[in-house]
Amino acid sequence: MLELKKNTPRWVIVVLDLLIHLFALFFAYLIRFDLKADFSLIKAEWAILSKSLWFFILVKLFVFGVFQIHQGIVRLSSTADFKRIFVAEVSTTMLFILGSMIRYYQLDGYYLFPNSVLIMEFIFSTAFVISARFVVKLLYLEYTRDKGQEEAILIFGAGVSGQMTKRLLEKDNASLQHVVGFIDDNPALHGKRIEGIKVHGQNALTELIPKKQVRTLVIAVQQLDNTKLRELAELCLDLGLKIKRVPEARTWINGTFEVKQLKKIDINSLLGRPVIEVQNPKLAAHFSGQTVLITGAAGSIGSGLANAILLQQCKHLILLDQAESALFELEHQLEQNFPKTHVTYVIGDICDVKRMQKLFEEYTPHIVFHAAAYKHVPLMEANPAEAIRNNIGGTQQLAQLAAQSGVKQFVMVSTDKAVNPTNVMGASKRIAEMLVGELNEKTATAFITTRFGNVLGSNGSVIPLFEKQIAKGGPVTVTDERITRFFMTIPEACQLVLEAATMGSGGEIFVFEMGAPVKIIDLAKKMIQLSGLRPYTDIPIQITGLRPGEKLYEEVLANAENTIPTYHSQILIAKTRPAAPAQNELISTLLQTAASQDNEASVSLMKQLVPEYISNNSLFQKLDK
Repeated sequence: MLELKKNTPRWVIVVLDLLIHLFALFFAYLIRFDLKADFSLIKAEWAILSKSLWFFILVKLFVFGVFQIHQGIVRLSSTADFKRIFVAEVSTTMLFILGSMIRYYQLDGYYLFPNSVLIMEFIFSTAFVISARFVVKLLYLEYTRDKGQEEAILIFGAGVSGQMTKRLLEKDNASLQHVVGFIDDNPALHGKRIEGIKVHGQNALTELIPKKQVRTLVIAVQQLDNTKLRELAELCLDLGLKIKRVPEARTWINGTFEVKQLKKIDINSLLGRPVIEVQNPKLAAHFSGQTVLITGAAGSIGSGLANAILLQQCKHLILLDQAESALFELEHQLEQNFPKTHVTYVIGDICDVKRMQKLFEEYTPHIVFHAAAYKHVPLMEANPAEAIRNNIGGTQQLAQLAAQSGVKQFVMVSTDKAVNPTNVMGASKRIAEMLVGELNEKTATAFITTRFGNVLGSNGSVIPLFEKQIAKGGPVTVTDERITRFFMTIPEACQLVLEAATMGSGGEIFVFEMGAPVKIIDLAKKMIQLSGLRPYTDIPIQITGLRPGEKLYEEVLANAENTIPTYHSQILIAKTRPAAPAQNELISTLLQTAASQDNEASVSLMKQLVPEYISNNSLFQKLDK
């Protein structure tokens, strides 16, 4: 690549511009004389012109300074620079006409310059100065472009955003990207050229990619629905293209953006499920003036709930977690986003009886969202006593304190792993569901359960894991080629939890419609492709085998459960069997057994409480015989 020396001194550019203007003036005079070399006329005109030439030069220099014509870098001249030059040329012409009139009427009866010459000089000067800069810019871009590393790209969307993207890419030589075409859905534009670049239909992609050696598609359309985005992204991935997207217009500064702001398509956009829209207008009324407690507040769902509830203008929000660093980070984030809200941050363990009693006595919450739980399946399979202590014992203690303290509503966040559980974690959450359901029958507190699948981007979930593995060069690890999971975004999950809380009267298990299940191996392939790499070729995919307690397929509803629709098409109510009194005694025995660290006996008791609990790929399978 051509290495450029330091910028040309500004005085050199000023001198060159003056020479261009003098040439334009001379050329205007030649036109005035019909390009005929009548020396007697030229000599007479020169006698007049020589007296006005100093005024011409001074005015030009003055206007150059006022409009800062020479402040920019010539080789990087933009449309704004050309506009400034045009306005400057208009201004000088007006000053010359004004000066000529003053001289003619107030001084010696001569014009500084003939009006026809001034008009032609304006046209020639403007054209020559702008053309000179444009040529310099083209030469600079041509000679500094590393054609060996240049990347051919297509822009989807030939509108204002697409045209701006083209200009920015061409101006930013560091991007090493060359626009070879526009793709647009508007048939009226097909075959036409915009700024010299041809517009094609989407069906031309398969032909253009090998012909132009295209490697990247930049999506410049601002309002592109998820279905179209997913369709386009899937097509590009199948064709081996990298995909980038222009940032949202609200993030632009002064009506533009930088090339470095072009971002990869988020994997969330490609999961093939519609966005769930919250419909309940009563959310604000439900939380307004209320003191709300969130357990597990520093986790993915807990922190998402904190942000969502603060938007509803609750009176006081209490955030409880035992993870000090994570809670500190949440505090910092909320103080920036919600500086004028009343939030209390509490470090504590939900299994600490005295700590929880003190918390309920001091703050007397009206609504409790219980999101604290151990959730990692293999870890809980290896530590069942701790899963029982926290997920069952901690929930029981909180629920009882809530009822004793007169809490109006207790919302427990559960999981689809509680349906036909195959592991300790899922079974512990199912027993916790049974506990709060039984308390709902006996107390004035409304106990509600929400149940959904995997949350995209949550702590310890598969997507952050894949991102780290891809960044390290692989391998990306998948437990089984057949394994599928349901996914939901954190904001969607939190909004649906709030809506379920608003519509619930107590005793319900709300089940969220999760859309179609996603094959994890397909998810891994798409994430590799979105990183501009090729599965198996650039990044290997390794099958590691199912982990202890892991299912191939997660269920949202068991076959034995009936569902009741709600006013929201994607929220259902599951009808499950309540815990019998004898089961409550069995739960007490379970907690005592877990406290003695007898894992096998504890799991055996869990299987009595949840008959549908059949272990999978686990040491505890022997208990099912």
